[in-house]
Amino acid sequence: MSSHLRIVSLLGAALCACTAPSFAQEGGITNVVLVHGAWADGSGWREIYDILTDQGYAVSIVQNPLTSLADDVAATDRVLDRQDGPAILVGHSYGGAVISEAGDHDNVAGLVYVEAFVPDAGESVFGLIPQQEGVEPPFEFTEDGFVFFSADAFVPGFADSVDPELAEFMRDSQVPIAFEEAGNATLSVAAWHDKPSWYQLANADHVIPPEIQRQMAERAGATLVEISGGHLAFMADPQATADLIIEAASGATP
Repeated sequence: MSSHLRIVSLLGAALCACTAPSFAQEGGITNVVLVHGAWADGSGWREIYDILTDQGYAVSIVQNPLTSLADDVAATDRVLDRQDGPAILVGHSYGGAVISEAGDHDNVAGLVYVEAFVPDAGESVFGLIPQQEGVEPPFEFTEDGFVFFSADAFVPGFADSVDPELAEFMRDSQVPIAFEEAGNATLSVAAWHDKPSWYQLANADHVIPPEIQRQMAERAGATLVEISGGHLAFMADPQATADLIIEAASGATP
C-alpha cells in the first residue's frame, strides 16, 4: 500500500472511531430527527443537539421552508430517508403538524411533541388555535400570503422563555409561514394513531394554551410531562427536552 493510501485509510479509521456512538442506550434507538416550527429555523435545536450527540445519538435537523405543509413534510421525508435505521421524530409548535403527517414514514419509531400542535387528519394548525371574539391573532400578513409574528408581540408572547437579546434576534430573523398552504392546510394522516408518542407541555405558553396542549396530548395517548416556561421552554431548559427524547428513544420499539 502506498504511503498516500495508508494515510487516507488511517484517517478514515480514525474518523469512524471518533463518530461511533458511545453512550446511547444499547439496543435502543439512536437516530433522532428534529423539526422546527413557524417563525423559527433549525438553529433553535442547537443545545439539544449538543446534549444528544454527546450521549452518542445521531441527530439530524430539518430546515422547513414553511411554504406549505406538503413542502415541510417532503423536507422531513428527505431527512428520514437518510437515516440508517429507526428514528425518533421530534417537532416543536407547528412542527407537530409536520411530524404527525411525516410520522407514517417507515423509519419513524416514535413521535415527540414539544410545546406542539397535535392535529388529527382533517385538522389544521391554525384551526386548533383558540379563537376569542374580538381578539385578532398577532399576525402581520404579506401581500403574497405569508405571515410574520407581530414584532410587538414576538418577545413577550413567543420568546419570553429565552434571553432577551436572543429573543430580539429571533424576532428580527423570524421565518414567515404560508398562511393557507401551511398554517391552514389539513392533515391527510395523523401518525400518532399508530406510533407511540410523548408530549412536553409548557405551563406558561402564550401561543398554545397549556390546557389545549394537555387536551391534544391526552387525545393522542401521549406520555405527558410538564415543565415550567413559555413557548420556547425547550430552548430555556434543553436538558429536560433532551431527557424526554432519550426516554422516547429507550421506550419506542426499534
